[in-house]
Amino acid sequence: MPWLKLLHICAVIVWCGALPYLALAVASRPPTGAGTLAPARASLLLRWVYVGVATPAALVAIASGTAIFGLRGPLAAWLVAKLALVAMLVLVHAACGWLLLRREQMRSNVPRALGPALAGLASLLLMAVAWLVLGKPDVRA
Repeated sequence: MPWLKLLHICAVIVWCGALPYLALAVASRPPTGAGTLAPARASLLLRWVYVGVATPAALVAIASGTAIFGLRGPLAAWLVAKLALVAMLVLVHAACGWLLLRREQMRSNVPRALGPALAGLASLLLMAVAWLVLGKPDVRA
């Protein structure tokens, strides 16, 4: 059980670090000028962060959290609230993927204000999850 919790915490840390970064990076303008990555290479890097880092970390975090719940036992009210917040984080993750596709396909420029808004939402959700997990308050339905 301790190893499973460690796996869960490590995956959550990686996922939590990747979400705000992706939201801000996808909405930023492609870099230009000397000493920067070409726009095509920047898109490849962002895709790798999304597909190779953030998504696997999210899947491991969710799978290991589910396994911990299965081994631990009864459902508490704080856990239901945490799962609702995690579902919203999954939606932010999906929104980052959608924005990445729009950027790659050059359908339209991604509004610059969308990146900070998504990063802020992800950060607020992550802080709320941390508060619930660390405090385990008596959340009434």
